[in-house]
This record gives sequence, structure tokens and C-alpha cells, in this order.
Amino acid sequence: MTQDADVDLFVIGGGVNGAGIARDAAGRGLSVLLCEQGDLASATSSASSKLIHGGLRYLEYLQFRFVRDALIEREILLAAAPHIVWPLRFILPWEKELRPRWMIALGLFLYDRLAPRRRLAGSDWLDLRQRPEGTPLTARLATGFSYSDCAVDDARLVVLNALDARERGAQIETRTRFISAAREDGLWRIGLMSAEGTERTLTARALVNAGGPWASTLMSAISGASAGKALRLVRGGHIVTPKLYEGDHAYILQNPDGRVVFVLPFAQHFSLIGTTEIPFEGNPAEAAISDGEIAYLLGAVSRYFRKPPAPEDIVHSFSGVRPLYDDKAASASAASREFILDLHQPPGEAPLLSVLGGKITTYRRLAEAAIDGLASHLAPPRPEPWTAAAPLPGGDMEDGDFDLFLHRLQESRPWLPAKLALRLARAYGTLVVKILRGARGLSDLGEDFGCGLTRAEIDYLMDKEWASTAEDVLWRRSKLGLVLSPVEAARVQAYMVERAGAQTQEPHSAEPEPPPRD
Repeated sequence: MTQDADVDLFVIGGGVNGAGIARDAAGRGLSVLLCEQGDLASATSSASSKLIHGGLRYLEYLQFRFVRDALIEREILLAAAPHIVWPLRFILPWEKELRPRWMIALGLFLYDRLAPRRRLAGSDWLDLRQRPEGTPLTARLATGFSYSDCAVDDARLVVLNALDARERGAQIETRTRFISAAREDGLWRIGLMSAEGTERTLTARALVNAGGPWASTLMSAISGASAGKALRLVRGGHIVTPKLYEGDHAYILQNPDGRVVFVLPFAQHFSLIGTTEIPFEGNPAEAAISDGEIAYLLGAVSRYFRKPPAPEDIVHSFSGVRPLYDDKAASASAASREFILDLHQPPGEAPLLSVLGGKITTYRRLAEAAIDGLASHLAPPRPEPWTAAAPLPGGDMEDGDFDLFLHRLQESRPWLPAKLALRLARAYGTLVVKILRGARGLSDLGEDFGCGLTRAEIDYLMDKEWASTAEDVLWRRSKLGLVLSPVEAARVQAYMVERAGAQTQEPHSAEPEPPPRD
């Protein structure tokens, strides 16, 4: 008989897949510990294109089931988190030299019908000469198409899953490095190291490797683990510029090489342009966009926009490494975004589940499948899947109506500036009451560090959301790093260090960290 373990499930990796798995498992009554070597969503899961989408272009590769599954998840996430997932209308200008009109029309017809749509409008044909969406585009672009997908605050999606996991009993340990794991007496014996260098061991009945682009590297620290299935690492670069056009819609731009580039509204005042797909080798933490990738993205935009951005207009850039399952596709663009759950369990031994591939849209489905796959070994007290109908923290709004929630927030707190109310509502949803509770005016929220980032918000992020550095607050919990000055950012870091010290928490460096992957 297997002896008692410290936890039922140990999860390596604080990205969206790891956090989603921890949440699902904790909600089924399992004891869970998740460790992350840095901050939550500090790598791939905060360096995405910020989209929840079916993947229109994958229809070209006849991946109908994959697209259908993603479209189903799009609806589930839109209902579960209407504050951090919201509808986004895409404009696809048509160029006859590229994909024929019939092909695009057929693709959109299928996209509208592969899965039920409850909240999103269907596709349409556009006369760009008569529509405001055509105003920023070059004169040669007379017609196009429109369709719906969703935007997402990717880093906050991770944090909200971790929050829900903790509320359901999971332990979430950031700044904690996984050192080793070995099977012993039917359990996993796992070594960990804190940021200060303190080592400890614990036991678990099952181990999940959700290390993202580090998943293959981690296998070398897991005794007795086979190499398993292979990963294909692909670097995706993005640039951010001042807003290129008026409106809340997005553009999807075809390129002569067959790829597409997105231009998305971002952080209220900016446009996000991406992404590239470059094979990657090396340390994912050191991934950075190249000059060639920047030129590629700017070139794509210049084909379509009357006033395209220049290199000097770029205010920020980032690059993330996507860990795709290596299906031997001819190119990174053609490689499948489907996830693979690789289970390794010799007879009588504790199971190891490695997560390969996937995309942010299907993380919930991946997590559900992971716990279903481990259920026979772990025997969760509540075995049935549950996350499809459960809101994420802050998403429990009446009828899932974000606009109504925002209206009532502003109505109840008329002293809250409109732009600040929108930012707080988007980031926290109904959790915003934890920041605003008791405040009768802006001064009650404490010092404003710039652009409405108050002491009350920082305190909440430190106390409830694992934030410990200015980078955590400015580049993941918010995108205020785009608008705060270096002096303001340094003041945020100094305050956080001062507060942590006053509360006798673990000390952190007083030096402000640079923006990630600039």
C-alpha cells in the first residue's frame, strides 16, 4: 500500500497550464502544491498575442477538430472571466494576389458554424471604402471581411487560476526552484530551493511537469524519467507602438509568405503587433526579438496602413518561446498547437505527467484532461470535471455583463475617474471591492505612484497576488510599465521593498528590475 504523502499532486511551472491544472485538481478535493521558479506567468504565458481564439488559419491545414475545440473554449472563457476576456472584432482586408476571396469566405463560414456562438457576432463582408475601419488602410484595399474572436489579459488569466486554486486549498509557491525528483516507495520525493537558497524535500503521489519551454530540460532532474515526446521551441516576437487608429477593433493582415500578422488594441493607448514564428534554441529566459523580426512586423503593417509606424515609434517589445509538440511539420506556422499529455508510470510506481504543446485558449481543457488522466491513481474525492461552468475570480458578474458591472461601479463611486475605473474593472472584476473597500475618495487609496496606481492597489497585489517586485506589478499584474516613467517605477519598487521589510517578509533587491524581454 502506498504510504501517506505530503501532497497528492505536485505541479512544476506557474504558467497558464500549471496554474490551470492546480486549480482543477484543488477543486476536485486533491491536495496540491505548485512551484514556480520566478513570478507567475513570467515567461511564455505573459508573452502571447493576448488572444482567445479558434485559430482561423488552422482551417487551411484541415485541423477542424482542433479549431472546433478552441471555439468551444472561447465561449467558456468569455463566460467565466468577462473582465479579462472580451469580444474583439477583426478586420481582414482582402488582397486578390494572396488568398482567393472564396477561400476566405468558406473559412469564415466554417468558423461561424464549427461550434455554437452565444455571445459573439458572426462574420460579414465589408466595403472598406464606406466603413470607418477602412480609414487607416491604404486606398487599394477596397473590400474585406470581419469576424469575431476574443482578447485576453494573459498574465492575469494565470494569476486568477492560481487565486482560485489557493482558495480551494492549493499551495502556490513562487520564487521556488524545483531541484530534483525521484520515485521512492511508491511516491515522488521532491527537492525544492527557496530564493534565499534554503532547500527542503517533500513527497507527492503524482508529479506534473508543466515547465513550458523548460519541460524537456526539467526531465534531466527527474530520476528514472524517459526522454518522452519531443518539443519544438518557437520564438514569437511582438512590438508595441502608440495607437495606430481609432476604434476597439483589430486587424489581421495577410502576408505573401502565407503567414498573418495581428494589429490589436492594447492597454488603452497602444497597438500590439505580432507575431513572428522563429525556431529557437537556447535558454528561453533569454529570448528576445531580433532586428529582422521587427523589420518583418513593420513591413507587414506598412503594406496595409496609410501611416505605418517607424522603428523609432516602438515603445516596447517582447518575445516568448512557445513549446509546441514536435509533429515534424514542415514549418513552425504549420506545426500543431494541440496539446499532448505524456504519462509515464512504470507498474507500481508514482505517475509523471508531462505537458507538451497547447495554446492559451485551450489551457482549461488541457487541465481537465490532465486530472482526468491522473484520476485512476489519485482517486479525487470529487472526480467529475467542474471548471467549464465555474467563473474565475472576479468573473461572477450578473449575466456575465461587463458593461453593466462597469456602469454600476462608476455609479457607486462617482469619484473614480473613468479611465481608472475601466482599468480596475478589467483587471479585477468583482474583486475590485477588495481594493476600493471603505474608500470614499481617491485620497483614501493612498499615494498615487503614477497613472492611477495607488498604494491600496499595490498592497492588494502584494498581499493577495504574490507580487513582490515592481516588474510583477507593472508588467504582469498591469501593463502600467508602458506609461510610468523610470522614476515612478523606481518609486514603486522602493515602496514595495519598504513595505515588505516593515512586515518582516522575505527581503528583495531594492534595484528596480528592467521590463521583461525588451
